[in-house]
Amino acid sequence: MPPILVVAAVIERDGAFLLTLRPEGTHLAGHWEFPGGKVHAHETHAEALRRELIEELDLGADVGEVVHTVTHAYPEKVVELHFYRCSARGEPKPMAGQAMRWVPRAALATLPLPEADASLIRLLAASD
Repeated sequence: MPPILVVAAVIERDGAFLLTLRPEGTHLAGHWEFPGGKVHAHETHAEALRRELIEELDLGADVGEVVHTVTHAYPEKVVELHFYRCSARGEPKPMAGQAMRWVPRAALATLPLPEADASLIRLLAASD
């Protein structure tokens, strides 16, 4: 099965990262994640990430460099994740009623996060 192409934003402010909670009824419900989503066929990674941040958080963002890329096989699907460092323009507002929080670097490893994010969390913790 071909991997699902996903982009996610690593937005850091005052030593904390913006995370959102996956809603009930979705894959990995109850897990915290870096905001983002699937890349549509006609989009670049940056276009997809800007679109997702506006849809999910009403947040404009400048998309920077790739921080980390990983391909992860879950039992039901394979995802190819590209994490980009982003700078937010404005304050995020959860548009779908999802939980959102700023998580300090040291607390990232204490939250339930998708398995695919584990290598990114180790990378961010090491860059403290």
